[in-house]
Amino acid sequence: MKELLTAVREGRKEDVPALLAPLDRAKRRLALAELKALRKEARSWGWRERDKIQKALLIAGAGCHSGAAGCATWIGGRELRDWTRSPYPLVLEALADRDPAWLGDLAHRLAARPTASRIDYRFVSELAKLAQCPVPATEGFVLGWAETISTAQWQHRSRRPLIDILRTDPHLTVLVPRLFETTELPPQVIWYGDPDSHSADHWPTALATLVEEGLLERSVLVDSCVTRLLRGGKPGDLRFFLDVLRRLALTEREEAERVADWIGMAAEGISTVAGHAQEVLARLDERGKLTTRALADVSGSVLFRTEKKLVRAQLVLLGKALRRDASTAEELLPVVTEAFGHEDIGIQERALKLVARYAPAPGDPLREELALSAGALGLAHRTVAAEVFGDLLVARPQTEPYMELLPPAPAPRRLEPAPETLAELVEEVVALVRSGSREVTAFERALDGLVRHAHTDRSALAEAFREALAGQWWLDDDMLSGVERRLTREAGIELVVAVLLGRVSVRAVHDGRTVRTGTATCVHAAFDEVLRARLWEAAYSVLIGRSPFLLATPTWHTGSVDPAELVERLRTYQRFGIEPGAADFAQALLRVRRSGQREAAAAAALLGTVQGNRLAAWLKADEPDAPVFRRHQETEQAPSRSWLQRSTAGARRVLLAAEERPVIQQEFPRPFHWLGSPHLPDRRHCYHGGEQPESWFATLPEDGETVATWLLPVITACATEELRGAARPLPGLVELGGPAAEAIHLALAYGLGARHPEDRLSAVDALLVLAAQGRLDAALLGRELAALVGRDRVKPNRLAESARTAAATGAYRTVLSVLAAVLPALLAYEKAPHGLSVLLSVAAECTERCGGVGAGPIAGLSTLAARGGSSQSVRHAVRLQAAWEQGAGATAVDIVP
Repeated sequence: MKELLTAVREGRKEDVPALLAPLDRAKRRLALAELKALRKEARSWGWRERDKIQKALLIAGAGCHSGAAGCATWIGGRELRDWTRSPYPLVLEALADRDPAWLGDLAHRLAARPTASRIDYRFVSELAKLAQCPVPATEGFVLGWAETISTAQWQHRSRRPLIDILRTDPHLTVLVPRLFETTELPPQVIWYGDPDSHSADHWPTALATLVEEGLLERSVLVDSCVTRLLRGGKPGDLRFFLDVLRRLALTEREEAERVADWIGMAAEGISTVAGHAQEVLARLDERGKLTTRALADVSGSVLFRTEKKLVRAQLVLLGKALRRDASTAEELLPVVTEAFGHEDIGIQERALKLVARYAPAPGDPLREELALSAGALGLAHRTVAAEVFGDLLVARPQTEPYMELLPPAPAPRRLEPAPETLAELVEEVVALVRSGSREVTAFERALDGLVRHAHTDRSALAEAFREALAGQWWLDDDMLSGVERRLTREAGIELVVAVLLGRVSVRAVHDGRTVRTGTATCVHAAFDEVLRARLWEAAYSVLIGRSPFLLATPTWHTGSVDPAELVERLRTYQRFGIEPGAADFAQALLRVRRSGQREAAAAAALLGTVQGNRLAAWLKADEPDAPVFRRHQETEQAPSRSWLQRSTAGARRVLLAAEERPVIQQEFPRPFHWLGSPHLPDRRHCYHGGEQPESWFATLPEDGETVATWLLPVITACATEELRGAARPLPGLVELGGPAAEAIHLALAYGLGARHPEDRLSAVDALLVLAAQGRLDAALLGRELAALVGRDRVKPNRLAESARTAAATGAYRTVLSVLAAVLPALLAYEKAPHGLSVLLSVAAECTERCGGVGAGPIAGLSTLAARGGSSQSVRHAVRLQAAWEQGAGATAVDIVP
């Protein structure tokens, strides 16, 4: 047994099976106890030491277990699975003396573990082979099998086609049906193989071929594909199952047996799945296998979808059914009217023509029902609708005035006082340490609480945290220098606690407070540097226990500090004879509300202290932290009037730059100096992407314009470089204090034209909040958007999606006021930009809903509307022009009973 343990400690894994063989059950039980102790001990080692013994420890522990359950748990242990080459052949050798039933039990237990992988598949299949039992067809085992099959083609000198590997696989008939039941397919199955150039390596093609050869049962694969397409899932998975289904080429009988399934796919499936189901239903309708009731059911769902191609195809299908049998009009025409509410006026026109062609004679109740549905049509089609339905359509004045729907403006929430009891403080700090959160309210309350409790009873505070944070790496690691380096980089509240518990040297605390060079290269790093300076200073306060509280603790959830409250805090410091921390006071100045605070300024001056005088001067100045000015990057070449003839090289990046703020450079600590330095827009040295710790905004909560200016280079990337998540800061940005001027509106403009839907949604949220606050300058935002579209920084179709999303919340007048300022610039191009028609459509819908914004005509709109033709841009221009002139909000269409 001693030789075995020595071999494990030395990492001699090849020797372990031979050393296990002569040990009886009792000795193996004793050895297992030693191995468990060694495994626990190794958790505190460095990764190199752990890696040395991992495989030997795994083999020895597996061989010493007498029960299959314990053996499976040991083999599946997370810390024993970090290897580059599998030691499972040696594990099988160590288990050679076990009976087949035991090996089969182990195989099924390992396959059932949620962490089962491709490596486990090889081991489990060998166990099942030795046990002469069926393979365990669990999800993990099936995924491991599929991954192994996909990679096996490249494990030989001469590459083997996928179809050949599958033909010879002994588990084919058992595992292929289970592959269709897994939660998600492995990426190798979805991505591997080109169906055109290498069909032998393409999974759907290979499976269909095996069905033709009789190696797989056709009905099983057909049912499995249909079931998965109905269930839904990731688009990549669904494309795989759809591809398999198409290659199986269902017969007419097989298609007719699944009418309900095709209806479900057409109604709820992703576009590609719905399109396929629609094609099948069209074929069934031509063969007379689709009842009128079934056609009406599926049409009601499809016409409600947003995909224009699907809706148009369904209207064509309905038209064919009506031409074939006009008696179906009573059941089908009410369904056709569902398209009257579609956003595309071309689809509305198709539906209206279809209704007009097959509408029953006057006096029929169905005709009145159809006329009622026609009330959903816009002004562009009401003339035609009136010709169709005659006196059934009557215009009446709108009795209720339009009401704009906006979210409630965010109200500032007062921060709760710091935790009073030690138990409450420990609970909150431990939660922050374990989560790594920098949420402003929790973080600031906890930081202030640490300083307060250290001032009253530092020893009790340290004892409470030593017990509550047992197991944290920075408490267990013996290398204090490594702890100091890592805590300094991470800049979390655990730095303060580590200083309290003696895990950071006094010299490191001194250096952290004084040797700060201010080397930030971007705004995100600058905010982090400010936070680190505050944390080191708070750590020093906790270490000496002198400060009664922190000056910079926010009054409100945004991070802002009430000036009268800050004056009172300074008065308390003065009474105790305590000198405020430089970083703490500097942060308090940046957070204090400055607008209209003459009384607070006078009270601060009466303190007669240096800090009181600085606060008074700061409040009286009431200047932005960094004055901004407009700056264009790249070239200054003006864009061509023709949308298609513009030069990409001539496009400009519209950004803002920040001027120097001398007072910050001269009076604030060095870590704050970046905030007072002049800055040109530059992302070359910023690597933060879409990150947004809430503590960043709390650094300058009263100057949203300055923060927006500094964040613009990153926010711009969501539209120009398609960076995902770059617009996430926008909702928080518009909640900051100070004026909402050019910087915030320019950042919002870039966000509305972002590449990714989640970024556009963030921008829409910010737009609605800004409007609810009464701070939205629609004309300014419209001009910024027009400039960005003109410089090809924002694509009109993306802007249209954002505008449609915002309008759908009920903010029609807000959206229209912005679009009214954007459209003249786009209408001025000789060649209409792509996406203009969608913007005109959204503007027309908003005008019909709210009746306009009380402004003059939109320049260029009448010219486009008078151009004639059937293009979408012209048709939507006609619709918008009619709504703008007539005031759609003043009239409505009703049914005469």
